[in-house]
Amino acid sequence: MQIFIPQGSDDTIQKLLEGREILGRWRDTDAAQVVLHLLVPAAETEPIMDRFEQQFGTTKGFHVILFPVEAVLPRPDPEPEQDEDAHPAEPEEIKYGKQRISREELYAVVTDGLDTSRVFLGLTILSAVVAAVGLLRNDVAVIIGAMVIAPLLGPNVAMSLATTLGDFILLRRALVANIIGLATAFSCALGIGYFFRIDFSIPAILSRTQTGPTDIILALAAGSAGTLAFTQGLSGAVIGVMVAVALMPPLMVSGMLFGEGNMALALGALLLTMSNLICINLAGVATFLVQGVRPRNWWEAERAKKATWRAILVWVALLAILGVILWLNTKN
Repeated sequence: MQIFIPQGSDDTIQKLLEGREILGRWRDTDAAQVVLHLLVPAAETEPIMDRFEQQFGTTKGFHVILFPVEAVLPRPDPEPEQDEDAHPAEPEEIKYGKQRISREELYAVVTDGLDTSRVFLGLTILSAVVAAVGLLRNDVAVIIGAMVIAPLLGPNVAMSLATTLGDFILLRRALVANIIGLATAFSCALGIGYFFRIDFSIPAILSRTQTGPTDIILALAAGSAGTLAFTQGLSGAVIGVMVAVALMPPLMVSGMLFGEGNMALALGALLLTMSNLICINLAGVATFLVQGVRPRNWWEAERAKKATWRAILVWVALLAILGVILWLNTKN
C-alpha cells in the first residue's frame, strides 16, 4: 500500500496502524507530504484504508494506492493457533477481513467488467455462437468452452455487490451491462433458430427446457461459488464459468427455439434462465453478506441494510412466482 498524507502526522499514523498486521513499513518524505509504504496481508487492506479514510478523507492530497504482491522474502511466519476460550473474540472487521480482499479491490474489479465495449459485445457473440454449436452437436466440451469466454460474471457480481452496499449508481450500471449482454446473446440465438433447423430432441437442448430442483441448486451453488472465489481475488475468466454455465446454455436454447417457432419449449427454457438469474443474484448477495462486505460509514450501512433486505425479498418473491408457474406447468 502507498498512502499519501500530510507532514507532521507521525503520531496519528501510529494510532491508525495500532493492532494491524504490518509485514514491512518504510516512508518517503518531501516538503509537503509523506508517502507511507506498507507491506500487509490482503485481508488487512480494508480496515487500514477505512481508518485512514476516516482520518484524512477530506485532506487535500490524500491518496491510497494498492499494489498486488506475488511473493515476499523472507516468508512471513505462520500465525500460531490460538485457543478461542483463552482469548477474546476478534472484532468483526478482523474476523471477516481474513477471508477476502478489500471492498475497494472488489469494487475496482467489478467495475472493470461493466464496460460494454466492442470487446464485451464480441465475446458475448462468440460465446453465443460457440454455445449454439455445442448444443446442436450435443457436445459438452464445446458448451464448456463457450462458458469460458462468456463475459457474464462481472455484471451479475456487480448487481450483488451493489445491492449489498446500497450503491444504486453501480446497480444501474450493472443492470445495463447485464441486459445488454443477455439481449445480445438472445438475439444471436433468435437468428440461429430462424436460419437453422433445431432438433429439440437433442439431450443438451431438451434438458434445458424444463426446470427442476437440481437446476435451482446448481444456480445457487454457481452464484455462491462465483462470488466467493471473486472475493478471494481469483481469476475472473475461470470463475466466470460458474455463472455462465447457469445462464448461457438455457438462454441460447430459449432463443433458438423461439426463432424456430417452438413457443412451448422456448418458454420452458426462458423460465429456467430467469430462475437461474434470480438464484445467482440471491446467492451472490448472501455470500457477500457472509463475507462481511459492508459500506464504510454507519449511515451508508443503514441504507445498504434496507436496500439489501428489500432486494432479497424481491428475489425471493420472484423465485416463488416462478416456482408456482413451474408447478402449474407440471400439473398441466
